[in-house]
Amino acid sequence: MKQFTISAVAAYVLAMSFAIATAQPGGFDGKQIFRFDTFGDEQLWTDTLQMQKAIAQVSPATALSVGLKVDSDALPPALIDAIKAGKVDLNDPQVTIQLLKLNAVVGVIGKVVGAKNNLATVGVTCALCHSTVDNSVAPGIGKRLDGWPNLTLNVGAIVALSPALTDKSPYNTWGPGKYDARFHAFNGIGFIPLHSPSAPSVIPPAYGLQGVGFETFTGDGPISYWNSYVGVGQMGGHGSFSDPRIGLNITQTPDLVTPKLPALLQYQLSLRAPAAPAGSFNRAAARRGEQVFNGAGRCASCHIPPTYTDVLSGPTVPFLHAPAETGADPVYASHSATGMYRTTPLRALWQHAPYFHDGSAKTLLDVVNHYDAVLPLGLTERQKADLVEFLKTL
Repeated sequence: MKQFTISAVAAYVLAMSFAIATAQPGGFDGKQIFRFDTFGDEQLWTDTLQMQKAIAQVSPATALSVGLKVDSDALPPALIDAIKAGKVDLNDPQVTIQLLKLNAVVGVIGKVVGAKNNLATVGVTCALCHSTVDNSVAPGIGKRLDGWPNLTLNVGAIVALSPALTDKSPYNTWGPGKYDARFHAFNGIGFIPLHSPSAPSVIPPAYGLQGVGFETFTGDGPISYWNSYVGVGQMGGHGSFSDPRIGLNITQTPDLVTPKLPALLQYQLSLRAPAAPAGSFNRAAARRGEQVFNGAGRCASCHIPPTYTDVLSGPTVPFLHAPAETGADPVYASHSATGMYRTTPLRALWQHAPYFHDGSAKTLLDVVNHYDAVLPLGLTERQKADLVEFLKTL
């Protein structure tokens, strides 16, 4: 760092560590789990991928360039001032180590040991993909926004930094804001191949899930099903997951994932979708667009308010749609347990472009044009424009 000493950061780390240790509740806390619990996934990120070796050489500038975020609430005020003044060397990998020591890198938990600040272990949390920051200090540095998809996070590029991987090519195809949860699973020992070639999907929001019932694009199960699938098989947590529909069975004891799912679910359900910013849509056009949504556009037949999905229409199982029904890509669906798609709940659409599971619709107008052609609807250009303004309000 420039003009902000490592020793000053170290003193702050000790104070914060004591505060965190004395503030932990006796039971499971969903917010703490979401933000800071690795579920023991160091077995993947440290023991198998050896990411601690790669990250020790990564500068903050590089980390920010692949979409990692820094939580400003974890930084001492003097460091925030130094960053704003351009007095922190963001090209120095040692600054990355200090940020990890502060527990300031969103979704990444690193254990730093010894007088030489060696990065001993690395693990990840739910917040890595499903949180971002408000950029209030600098681009990529600010207050946490839990539940917001990290649309600049390039998980594939990060994984490809692993010195243990021999074939990095599939990961380098993912790009920012995407992840392939169907490519392989980790069972605590090694990778289990699931589907090839890789077919990444966009990282979805984790907010606005209250009343939705099913989180995945393909409606494989309720929210905690997906949390378990990802926590164990994708994050590499030390736990157990089984689904005979996809031929996957992982058993690890002790199970560090399953007991925490109820608390994690409650925190996720508490995350509300962010309202559209003032002035971001035309109110008169949006009112006309709502009429199109409920009428000529036939949107409301599947996107049923207030959750704007019909997935809970069935009494005991999710109500799903075949890919051909909506002109959706059949490949990703074929990698799932259902082979079909859930009607996506429409929430905070202004915030998380691109759209559809594969990000093939870059704008809301692209979404409208897709359905206008596939169904077909025969909407006028005025109706399309009005419908887009309404979708911006959701």
